Amino acid sequence: MRKNIFFLMMLVAVSCGHVKVTPAPQFDNAPLASPCLLEQAENTVILRDYFPLLAEMDTIVITAAPTEPWLRYLEVKSQGQQAALVLKNRLPEKVAGEDPANAPFITTAPVPGKTDRFYILIENQADDMQVLWQNTLLDKKHGIKVIDRNKLEITVPRNARKMERSYIRAYAANAAGIGNDILVPLAYGQVMRDAKQLKRTDKHAQILYSLMIDRFVNGRTDNDMPLNSPLVNPKVDYWGGDILGVTKTLESGYFDSLGVTTIWLSPITQNPYDAWGQIHDPETKFSGYHGYWPYYATAVDVRYGTEAELRDLLDKAHADKKNVILDYVSNHMHIQSPTLTAHPDWTTPSDTPDGRPNRQLYDEFRLTTWFDDHIPTLDLERPDICAQLTDSALFWMQHFDFDGFRHDATKHVPEQYWRMLTRKLYDSLPGRTFYQIGETYGSTALINSYIKPGMQDAQFDFNVYDTYIWATTRPDGSFEGLAGRLAEDLSVYGSHHLMGNITGNHDRSRYICLASGDVSQDEDQKLAGWHRDIRVTNPKGYRYLEMLHALNFTLPGVPCIYYGDEFGQPGANDPDNRRWMQFEGLTPDERHVLDCTKHLAAMRAGSMALLYGDYKLLRADKDILAYSRTYMGETIVTVLNKGTKTTEVAITLPLGLESHGRNAFTVVVSPLSFAIVQ
Repeated sequence: MRKNIFFLMMLVAVSCGHVKVTPAPQFDNAPLASPCLLEQAENTVILRDYFPLLAEMDTIVITAAPTEPWLRYLEVKSQGQQAALVLKNRLPEKVAGEDPANAPFITTAPVPGKTDRFYILIENQADDMQVLWQNTLLDKKHGIKVIDRNKLEITVPRNARKMERSYIRAYAANAAGIGNDILVPLAYGQVMRDAKQLKRTDKHAQILYSLMIDRFVNGRTDNDMPLNSPLVNPKVDYWGGDILGVTKTLESGYFDSLGVTTIWLSPITQNPYDAWGQIHDPETKFSGYHGYWPYYATAVDVRYGTEAELRDLLDKAHADKKNVILDYVSNHMHIQSPTLTAHPDWTTPSDTPDGRPNRQLYDEFRLTTWFDDHIPTLDLERPDICAQLTDSALFWMQHFDFDGFRHDATKHVPEQYWRMLTRKLYDSLPGRTFYQIGETYGSTALINSYIKPGMQDAQFDFNVYDTYIWATTRPDGSFEGLAGRLAEDLSVYGSHHLMGNITGNHDRSRYICLASGDVSQDEDQKLAGWHRDIRVTNPKGYRYLEMLHALNFTLPGVPCIYYGDEFGQPGANDPDNRRWMQFEGLTPDERHVLDCTKHLAAMRAGSMALLYGDYKLLRADKDILAYSRTYMGETIVTVLNKGTKTTEVAITLPLGLESHGRNAFTVVVSPLSFAIVQ
C-alpha cells in the first residue's frame, strides 16, 4: 500500500449533500476542516478524515481535471445524496516527509503598521502553498501577494470582521515532503498579537490541571462515607475529598497562582457503596473512590456532593475565566448498575471466541474486553445501545455548564460512539465550545484516528511522555530520540495540535520517583507502592521534573499538570500515586519546583509564540535538546540539558530572524537544567 500520495485540502463547502461554490457562512462557522491524506491500494482510495456534516461516506472517486492535471475533484456519495469536494494537489507522488530536513519550514512575521495582514516567511522552497481563511482557500486575487519566493503577504478577508474568532492557516510542501503548517488567530478580522486578547474558549491557550476529587480537599465532612471494611485497605477507601473542596481551592486563588485555565475533574457519577475487585498482595478489595465504576450514569455521587454544589463550582470557575471538563466513562458500567440489571444483554461477550475469559486483553480484543469482572464492557457497536449511552454523556453537557470531556479508555470504544456524541453536542448545544480529549495508549496512527473535526479534539501524548522518561532515566536514553518522537507526532497530529502534554497521570508512577531512582522501571511499581514508603531521596529528580515542565510548557499542545506534580509529590503506581493533596509544609526542593511551574505557566500564558508559534528543531543529541517557537516575529528558544556539565549551545535562528540585531548567539545551560530565551 502506498500512503500519503496526495496532500489535499477542501476548497468548497459540503452542507446537507449540496455544493456551495462560493464561501458559505455555515461552512466558515463550522469546525476547521483538517488536511486530507489519502491511502491507495490498487484501485481503492481511502480518505483519512471525517466530516461531521456527512453522516457516512459510501463511495469516493478522484478525477483529474483534463486541462489542469494538478486539480482533482473528490466525489463523495453519502446517504443516497451526492456531494462534490474540490481538492487541490500539486505534489509529486512521494511519501510525505521522506526528506524532512529539506521540506519547507514556514512561519509568520508582522507587516509594520498593519493589523489586517502579515507575512509568511519560507525556508526551503515551497512548490505548493495553500492558505485558508477558515475553510475557504485564498489565492493571488484574494488575499495572497507574492513578495518573492521566500515571502508572501497575506491580507485577512473582509468577511473575518464579522466573526469574533476565526483563523488563517497555511500549508506548504515540496518534493522532499510536507512541511509544517501555520495557525494565525484573528479577532474580528485583526491579527492577534497579544495573548491578553485570548479567552477561555481559545483551546490553544489552555493549561489543564488534573485532580482526583476524593484525594484533593475535603470541603465538608458530613458527606464522608468511607467503607471502613476489614476487606478494604485504607489506601483504597474513600478519604473525603469532594466538589466543595475543589470550589474552596478555586476561591483560595491556588489555581490562579498556577496559571491553570482548565480544571479536569475525575468522574463524578455515582459509584457502588460496597467493595469490589481483589488483589492478594496485600489482600484487599477496593472502593470506588476514583469514580471509574459508574453505577448511575447521570447522578452525582453523594460522597462528592450535590448538583447545587457542582453548579456553584462551574459558575465560580467561569466567573474566574476558567473551564471545567468532566472525566467521563463510556466503555463500561458496574455489573450491578440498574442499567445492566435491566439490560444484561448490553455487554460484550464475557469470553473470547476461542473460549478464554475476555479480561484485560486490551489490544487483542480492544473493543470487547472487560477491564474486570465487575465492570463489563458495553456493546457500543450496537446502534441502539450507542444511541442511549451517548444520551447519558450528553446529559452532563445539557444539564451542567461543563466545557468538555476527558474521555476514559477512548480506544476501547467504537468510533461510531465518538461521532454520534460529537454530532449531538454540535446539534443540541449550538454556540457552546467543547474541548474533548481522550485517553489512548498505542501508535500515533491509532491515537490520531480519534482526532477528527467530528470526533475528539485531542488525546494525551503518552508517547512523548514515555520517550522523555526513557531519555532521562535510561543509560541509553537520548534527547535525539525525543526529537525524533516530537517530529513524528507533529507530522501526524499537525503543527498546532491540541494534544495533552502530561507530567503524569493517575495510572502511572510519579515521574519524579522514576527520575530520582526511588522507583525502578524494572520492578512491579504497584507492589512497590504497597510495600515501601516511597520518597524522593535524590535531588536530581526535582531537576528532571522541572525540565519536564519546561518541555510541556514550551511545546505545541496543551500542558497538563497531574495534581501534586507542580511541586514533586512522590509516589509509585496506583494507588500510591493518588496521595492526599499537599498545600503546606513543602521542602525547599518542592518549593523550587512549584515556583518553577508557576513561572513557566505565566510565561506560556503571556506568549503568543508559545501558544501559536511554529516549532523548529535547532539541536538534538544525547544530552541537549534545543528548539524555537516563532509567531509574528517573536521567537522563544528552549534549551534542555540533561547532562552533568555546563554546556554552551550555539543557536542560529531560522529564516534570518534576529535577536538584538543578530540571528546567532550562545546559550549557556547548567547541568540538569534548562534555559528559555525570548
